[in-house]
Amino acid sequence: MIAYSKKIPFICLVATLYAFIGCQKEFKDDNFTAYFGGEVINPKSNFVLFLKDDVVIDTIYLDNKNRFIQKFDSLAPGLYTFKHEPEYQYVYFDKNDSLMVRINSMEFDESIVFCGRGDEKNNFLMELYLKNEDDRSKMFDDFDLNLNAFIQNSDSSYQSKKKFYSHKKEDIKWSDDFDLYAKSMLDFHHFTKKEIYPMAHKMRTGENVTNELPVNYYNYRSKIDFNNKLLTNYSPFVKYLTHMLNNVAFTNIYPQNLEEEALELHIQKLNIADTLFKNESIKNKIIDNIAFSYLLEDQNIDQNKKFLIRYNQLSTDNSNLNEINKIGESIQLLKKGNDLPEVTLVDITGKTTTSKSLLNQKTVFFFWTENAESHLVAVHKKVLEFQRNNPEYQFIAVNIDEEQDKWLKVLENHSFGSIKEFRAENFEDLKEKWVITKLHRTLIIDETGKISNGFVNLFDVKFAENLK
Repeated sequence: MIAYSKKIPFICLVATLYAFIGCQKEFKDDNFTAYFGGEVINPKSNFVLFLKDDVVIDTIYLDNKNRFIQKFDSLAPGLYTFKHEPEYQYVYFDKNDSLMVRINSMEFDESIVFCGRGDEKNNFLMELYLKNEDDRSKMFDDFDLNLNAFIQNSDSSYQSKKKFYSHKKEDIKWSDDFDLYAKSMLDFHHFTKKEIYPMAHKMRTGENVTNELPVNYYNYRSKIDFNNKLLTNYSPFVKYLTHMLNNVAFTNIYPQNLEEEALELHIQKLNIADTLFKNESIKNKIIDNIAFSYLLEDQNIDQNKKFLIRYNQLSTDNSNLNEINKIGESIQLLKKGNDLPEVTLVDITGKTTTSKSLLNQKTVFFFWTENAESHLVAVHKKVLEFQRNNPEYQFIAVNIDEEQDKWLKVLENHSFGSIKEFRAENFEDLKEKWVITKLHRTLIIDETGKISNGFVNLFDVKFAENLK
């Protein structure tokens, strides 16, 4: 169901908006006063963040009814972001817009609906976003299609959404500034699918269609302004660039074994980005994304130094430079044969202990959170299977949530046998030292407390081979 259709249960919130701000009598043509507020159902925290270009402008706290409201005396028209961790979405403000939004954290994107001055264009943006997400869920089936069928299917989907976009544009009569984001959301989703198809089709079917692509297949590339500062932090644009760089690098190198060629592929992407982007902020954003992607994937960590040398030659972004180099250093510390960096864990009685004190036999550390119920069940089920077949190992579950009571309550609802359960006392410390950015990561430690494998996916079909 699309968000726009949920206005009625939202109570439209216009009455609430007027109660908070006394209608819109304060608005004057010569100022940029704006209001942003709303309600959060099932909140995960007591605040909503309001951001511009990934920089927090304000932290807006919820009241005892889980509502929030903030007046901005001077809010420049443009695209903003609101975030209720861990989710976020966009909101566009024209001059003097006043917007209320309803959010249900349990179904974040699907629940969002705006009300107030400026609501129509923002509800359109959400509706288009959800159409794209629905299309994305079917995307991999499309990649199995032959070339002609894929093009026909993809173009048909695009034309349907373009008709919807054109109708709303004519009906709402939004500004050219807003249209940049609306048209970008429409186009870049379509372009992204076209970039992914040749790679995905080869990987899924074994058929290489690169040399069969029509001569005009990538014509849209020549019309893209790759250096538009307004799109630097816009997700549809950034996602497109990521896949476009993957495609170009993949085509240029065309490796037989992607794992073996990971370093070459990612350095190639850095070089392409350096050539393609003249705008420094966009270039830095893209090469930072390449760096994070490379460093946090399961790959040969001995190659990281070579990658970081090239990254440091190109990056002029001091804000992320240190963070990325720090990740590189942390990954090096997780090299096979090294001691596992020590972190503090909490047991079910509330007693703290060190990770080092637990390493009295072969050990596998794995991770979970109450916010991913399906993963929680699947990972424990998988571990119980490995435990039966590898009795010489102890399997230690590490919960990454902050609240002890909630963690214990989740454990009470499940039976995980003899798996040892702990919680990270300080997740940021654990994340930094063990480079935990993905739940499926595990660390395998030998009987001497040395790292056997610090970057392995528990759900990898060959995972059991790492325990031999």
